[in-house]
Parts: sequence; C-alpha cells; structure tokens
Amino acid sequence: MAWCPFATKMELQPESDSQPAIRPTQFLVHSIVAPWTAKRLYEFWRDSSALESHFGLGYEGDLAQYIGTETRADANAAANRRPDGTGAVSIETASNTKASDPWTDAQVEQLVRLGVWLHQRHDIPLRICRTADDPGYGYHRLHKAWSTSGTACPGDARVAQFREDVFPEIMRRATSKPAPPPVQEAPDMALTKEQDEKLTYIHWKVQRLYDNLGLLAWRFKNPAFDDRDMHQVVRDIDTRVKALETTGLTDPQMDRIAELVADKLAARLAE
Repeated sequence: MAWCPFATKMELQPESDSQPAIRPTQFLVHSIVAPWTAKRLYEFWRDSSALESHFGLGYEGDLAQYIGTETRADANAAANRRPDGTGAVSIETASNTKASDPWTDAQVEQLVRLGVWLHQRHDIPLRICRTADDPGYGYHRLHKAWSTSGTACPGDARVAQFREDVFPEIMRRATSKPAPPPVQEAPDMALTKEQDEKLTYIHWKVQRLYDNLGLLAWRFKNPAFDDRDMHQVVRDIDTRVKALETTGLTDPQMDRIAELVADKLAARLAE
C-alpha cells in the first residue's frame, strides 16, 4: 500500500486490509456536498457508509488518507477496480450543501500537490482522461461509467477550476525541473575582504601563467627550440605560481589553482 507523505493517515478498517489491490491509473476528484473537515469525512466513512474514498480534503487544506492508493476504494463505480486490476484513486473535497462553490486556495494547493505526487509515485499520465478507462486525471461527472446513477459532482465551478487551474498547475509542477541549489563555496575556500580585493591581481597572474603554459606546450611540439628555452619557460611558471602564494590564498585555494593549471596545460598539449 502506498501512503502520501503529506497527508494525515486515518486508516479505515477493515476496508484497508480486506479490499483487493489495484494498479492506480487515474485520479478522480469529487465534492462531498458537505462542509466537512477531513477528520469528519473519515468518521462518516467509518460509521455511516459502506463507501469510501482514498483521500479527504477540508476547506482549510486539511488532507487525510483513508486507504492506501494501491487498494480499491469505492467512490468511482466502474473505475474502482477493473477486470485488469487497474483502478482510480479518489478524493472527496468539502463543499457547500449545493456543491456550487469553488475550491478554496488551500484546497487547490493540496489537489495540485497530490496530483503531482500521484504522477511521481504511480506514473499516472499527465492528461485528462479521454474515456472512462483511459489513464489520467478527471472529475466525477466526466464519464458516466464513474457514477452508478449520473452525477453533477463536483459542480460547475469546480469543473472550471479543474480545467483552468488545477490540472494545468499539476502539469506545470510535474514537468518542471527544480532549480539547482545555489553553489556555495566550502568555508575554507571563502575569501576574506582583503583577499577579494586582490582578485584582479590574481586573475592577471593566472592569465600570465596560462600564456606561459601555451608557450610551453608549443615548444614541446616544436623541436627547433632546445631544452634551455623550455627550462626558462618552466622557471617563469614556477615564479608566477610562487607569486600567487604571497596573495594570502589558503592551501585549498592554491590546490584548486594548481588543478586549473594542470588542466590548462593538458588542453594545450592536446590541441
């Protein structure tokens, strides 16, 4: 059984253990036609009904899960569990007694988060269900097979929200890559203000170092120059490296510069 990490677990028994397994391929949203909290909905499923949904959502964004998403819940008629073992994950959401109000901002946020999690956890495809059996996302009245006697659930206002706000945001969040975390220097690589003021000088020194490396690489490949010329370039490089040591750089910073120098020489020699 799969349990959503940001939903409060309120497990229904015996349904959670006794009902058959499903392979979740759809996410269907409902309105309960009552201004209930997620806890009150749990009590209703437990004490007053033979039906149940996987999740419940109150006006304040209180989200609870009653049955694992890989176990059948009985809120979607033919979509509860099909002969091939696939089924729909369902959520009942608090509404007024006419199911005419839109979801609150808190409800919308939780529907989006849950929709993204279901895509990531169960690979539910990011599309609105094209048929009653088609994997994807939907609302109760979208297909007749999802209701035994027809329904207007979740109401006109919420259908519009689902199509215009909820599902597009699920798609956006599920497909967008998180921004990479900012690169932070390790504490021993951080420069003091005084060292920072020397950066221009250091950059100039390193650039001169690279110039000499280029000359060294060229002389390696040109037999017209003898060893004395090459040794002079090497001495110049050694002098410039030692000059960098006087700028107050830490050992890790000097090691990094040495790595850059070695990489640069290797690149020049490979040209």
